[in-house]
This record gives sequence, structure tokens and C-alpha cells, in this order.
Amino acid sequence: MQIYNMLLGVDTGGTFTDFVYIDKAGVRIHKVLSTPHAPEEAILQGIEELGVDGEQLLIVHGSTVATNAVLEKKGVRCCFVTNHGLADMLTIGRQARKELYNLNPKPQQPPVPVELCLETGGRVAATGEVIEPLTDEQVEQLIAQIKQLAPSAVAINLLFSFLNDEAEKRLEQAMPEGLFVSRSSKVLPEYKEYERGMATWLNAYVGPLVTGYLKRLTASVKASSVSVMQSSGGTIAAELAGEQAVRMLLSGPAGGLMAALHMGKLAGFERLLTLDMGGTSTDVALLDGAIALTNEGKVEGYPVAVPMVDMHTIGAGGGSIAHVDAGGLLCVGPESAGASPGPACYGRGGQKVTVTDANLYLGRISSKHFLGGEMTLDLAATIQAIKALADELGCEPPQAAKGVIKLANEHMARALRVISIQRGIDPRPYALMTFGGAGSLHVCALADALGMTTAIVPIHSGVLSAFGMLTAPRSRELSRSLLGNLSELSLDDIEQAFDAMVEQGQEELQAEGVCADDIDIRYLVDLRYVGQSYTLPIIWNDAESAIQEFHKLHKSRYGHDLDLPVELVNLRVTLSGEMPKPSLAKQKNRLAGDALPLEMDKGLRLYQRQHLKPNDMINGEALIVEQVATTYLAPHWRCEVDDYGNLVLTKD
Repeated sequence: MQIYNMLLGVDTGGTFTDFVYIDKAGVRIHKVLSTPHAPEEAILQGIEELGVDGEQLLIVHGSTVATNAVLEKKGVRCCFVTNHGLADMLTIGRQARKELYNLNPKPQQPPVPVELCLETGGRVAATGEVIEPLTDEQVEQLIAQIKQLAPSAVAINLLFSFLNDEAEKRLEQAMPEGLFVSRSSKVLPEYKEYERGMATWLNAYVGPLVTGYLKRLTASVKASSVSVMQSSGGTIAAELAGEQAVRMLLSGPAGGLMAALHMGKLAGFERLLTLDMGGTSTDVALLDGAIALTNEGKVEGYPVAVPMVDMHTIGAGGGSIAHVDAGGLLCVGPESAGASPGPACYGRGGQKVTVTDANLYLGRISSKHFLGGEMTLDLAATIQAIKALADELGCEPPQAAKGVIKLANEHMARALRVISIQRGIDPRPYALMTFGGAGSLHVCALADALGMTTAIVPIHSGVLSAFGMLTAPRSRELSRSLLGNLSELSLDDIEQAFDAMVEQGQEELQAEGVCADDIDIRYLVDLRYVGQSYTLPIIWNDAESAIQEFHKLHKSRYGHDLDLPVELVNLRVTLSGEMPKPSLAKQKNRLAGDALPLEMDKGLRLYQRQHLKPNDMINGEALIVEQVATTYLAPHWRCEVDDYGNLVLTKD
């Protein structure tokens, strides 16, 4: 394993870009406003302000470039190539309606415009046998169409290419030079042509943006290694990340979960409900000793069948804008003020009330200590915005501000219920861990809403996702479909398929500097009963034990098992190579006679987190401020500091 003396984790958010820098001297944290038009500018600004670079610097960062391009529908011009008769594949999808009983749904724009959906030959049967060969004439005709349309990227998705990829490879090689080409047999070699096609198109749709951004970043920084967080919680070298852009759609949130898992174990809690509240959105997840992955995730309604952390995201953040609807009711979000102009209190031209403004108005944010006192807040602008909202609602300004907070809390509590109660999981035995720049302002109210009595605000909570980048291993998640009755399939075929994926993953990880002896390998199979559409992931040792575990998991998940044959659908391999992880030393206890410094701010007791020591106890109502976040300790809640500086909150 290569040794790095300096580690820098970077999380690029919609409002702020967060930094965690670790070297022999300890941990330094930093924040700068994001630059959405060119994310690398904020990163370079932060690196310059921190004064860090060098040959022994490892940079790991989470990027929102791919995510924002999909959410804002600002990807590149991309052609979608498939077999004859299937040009409408992505438009038709699964024929599922978002609103089942709405007889007049709003028409949806197709993912790919009709004129960019192209058809060609190279048809393969479900057995892998070629039905319609791909001719030279068809290839020439397709290339002529693509040259005329002049796209920046091409997505190739032929039927059953995961069984026979010769036609896809031939088309890829024939494409004009300079085009970003994404083929399904490389991006996601699994069955289900719609999900495979969507992943392939998304990869092509955002790939050139990610590739260009990462090239500009790596060319501008002085570092021995630059890696990017993937949606699955592992990292990949920046120079390879653009080819797998679809695997970066939950890049930043995955870093937060890696850090939450790490911090939870330090604090003695492995069963966690996590809430990552930033300026634009809030992500919630459930951790039970490990991070759960899903192959059924969605982004902006699009299915994303590559492995990603299992979480639920809503448009509620510190920058969420409050407004009054046509019926005179108060609404909060999903529109966000973002980094520019930002909340009214940022003094950058914003005039609408945000959740941050409401917290400031109610005294839950100290303008004196915001961002360690480095950023001046415009309280007068907040007061004016709150008054305008109150006038529109016909109430007093304090009521309007409290209403904004209460409504934002309800949005987030509902999201936490989706990830727990709606899945049959009682959240009360869990601890609620909040992080992100705004999460700890709402931690007590959210725990109360779910009947939880324990919450954790980890150290460096305001930049925890950036810290999590440094706890993640280098990893690869590889898969391929192999369908058949598991009891009847050849074990040699299964082992050969596993071996091929392992060889590919090991080569890629070793090329990134991971020693072969340091690579951990996990084997999984997706199983289902014959006749079912959905699968369950099972750890693979052998066929008999996999079948038994599938019956048990199916009964646990759905309340019953069936006397039916078990069918194998997909083989999966996860390879991970540990990278140098940041270590947090235990903090020293308070010396006898050393009193905890106390300030008062608008009638509230205020403590600076940097002055807290292990075993310090604080009773609510109080504020605990730090450079990148504020914790609002509500009445009837008590806070105790653990050995690592985490705030463990309990209901009094």
C-alpha cells in the first residue's frame, strides 16, 4: 500500500464545498461556497486557502457534477442506439404511471429526444445466438446518421448483449473519434433491457461532463493521487471515473454514510438512522452495522441499476425556500436558494425566507460564530424577509419563522419514516445521527417526532461527508447475468464467471496501487423463485447454502417462503482494497478546576464545541457552536461528550 502523509477529503455540495485535511499535525476543516458552473474552482480555492499540496497528498472527493446534470436535465447531446423496433425503449420504460388514478397526467418529456434514438442490426436471442447479423452496410448507415446529428456521446444498448457483446464492441470501435461511447455490455452486463439501457444512457449523458471536470481538476492540483467516491461507498481513480460516471450519482451522500458508520462504531452505536442535511437537500438512511446497497435506486425518477447506497432523498435543506401557495398555505421547498444568491442572511441578494433564515431569526444560529466568525450574516435582511412572509400569511413574524421550521422538520421526519417505519423497522431502538451543515439544528425535534431517545452529533459533523471520503476503500462492483435453476446450473460455469470478474477487478485495483494481498473479495448471487420478477441478494459459498439462505431471507422479508425452485439471475463480485484511514485520537478530559466556558446569545446559553471535553454534560435549552455547524439542544434533552468529541444526546 502506498503511503500518503497528507489526506484531503472534499465534498462538493450544492451550497458549500467542504474540506477535511489530515496530516501528522492533526485535523483541519474548511468550507467555501460552491461554484456550480465549474466545481473545480471551489476545490482549488479551498486547497489554496488551506495551503496544502505536494507529492504525498491523497485527495478523495465526492462530486455532484453527474447528479446535478441529471436533476437539472443538463447532460450532453447523446444518441441512443438499439436494435430495430426498439427505439422507444427508454420512453416506454416499464409502462408504470407515477399517479395511478390520475386520468389526465402531465405529459413527460422522453429521456432521449425521438430524433436521437437510432436503430440498427446485430440482434441476439435469449440464448446468445445471433439472429440478425450486424452488416457493414448497417454500420456505415448508423455512423452516417451519427455524424449528421453531431452528438457529444453515444449510448449503445443491444438486446441480450450481456450474453454476446460482439455487435456492441464492433459499433463502439466504428464510432467517430472524439465521441464519448458507452456500451451496455460494459456498463451493466445484466438482463432487463430497460434498466440496462437507462444505466448506459445515463453514463453517456453525463460522462463527458464528469470527464472534462476531472481532467481540469487533476491538471490543476499538485497531488500524487486523486480519487472519486462512487455511489457504492468505494473510491475509483479520477482518470477512470469518467468512464463510469453513472456510478457517481450518489457520490457525496455515500461519503456521509461511510463516515457515519465509522463514527457510530467509535461512539458505540452500530444501529443508526442517519440524516445528512445540507443547503439544498436532505439524505436519510438506515445502518445496521453496515451500509446497505441497492440495485433498485432512482435519480429524478430514472432507475439506476448499478450498486448504490440505499437512501432516501428529499428537497429540504438549509437553503429551502418558504413560500405561500395559491390556497394561502405555507410551503417549504423543494426549491432552494443554493449558493447564489443563497438565504437572505447571506447578504448576496436573496430576498426569500429559507430554513436558515428562520433558524437565525429564532436565535438558533449565532451570527457571531457562523463559519467560525468568518462569514458575516445580514440579520436585517432576514428580519425583512420574515416580516414579508408573515404579512402574506397574516400572522406575526415569530409564528411565521416557527412555522417554517416545523414544516421543514415534518418533511424530514416523513423521510425518516420512509426509510424505517414503512419498511417494518421500529426506529426507537436506533440512534439518530445527524450531520451536514444544517442537520444538528433539527436533531432533537426529529428524534422527538420518531419517538427516539438517543441522538448523535459526530465530531466534524458539518463536514462529515468530506471526512467519510477518507474512510472509504478503493473498490469495484462487477456483475453479470447468468439465468437458470440454481440446482441445475453447472457450478463450473458459475465459478468461471466469478473468476473472470475477480481477475478484471484485481487488475483494475492493482493498477491504482492496491496490493493483491490487500484486496478483499465478496461473492453474491441474486436469487428469486421461478416466476418472480424481483430478486434478493445472497452471499455465495455454494449452491445448497445459498438456496437455504434465500428461503430464510424471503420469509423474513415477506413473511413466507415457497415450495418452488430457486432461480439464479445475477452474479456479483465486490472487491475492495483498504486505503490509509484517518485515525481519531481520544481527547483529554477536563482538568480539575477547569470550568467550561459559557456565553449568552439572545437569552440562550452558548458553548463553543472546541472547548468541550469528554464527560462534559450540557442540559437544554442551549446552543453548541463550531466552525461549520450549530447544534440546537432543545429543552428536555441532555448532551454528553464522549472520548472522541462526539455529542451523545439523550432525552431527559
